[in-house]
Amino acid sequence: MSEKNKSEAQKDKILIAVVQGQDANIAMDALNDGGFGVTRLPSLGGFLGQKSATLMIGAYTGHVSEAIDLLNKTCRKRVAFIAVPMENSPLPMPAPTPITIGGASIFTLEVEHYEEI
Repeated sequence: MSEKNKSEAQKDKILIAVVQGQDANIAMDALNDGGFGVTRLPSLGGFLGQKSATLMIGAYTGHVSEAIDLLNKTCRKRVAFIAVPMENSPLPMPAPTPITIGGASIFTLEVEHYEEI
């Protein structure tokens, strides 16, 4: 590998984005249209047990912010309600409590080596 190719390979990044299942297809379409390679892995949310998707996105260093902007436009936050038991209540009446879910949790990693076999 030439010195130029080595320096270019070090600029590669992979973004790992955990998004809600209902936003995954829209986000993938936007990323693909933007020229990013995307792989979707099914996952399950730990807090509410809802479907989510883990997107692995390949990007060069200079294009990471563009990928994050696309995720920001396509993955929105929502308000959901969970039933929380009320303390000191004579009856087990759950009180609906609003929580914010959704958006995207994005991790950016450097790629040291990439090989297709």
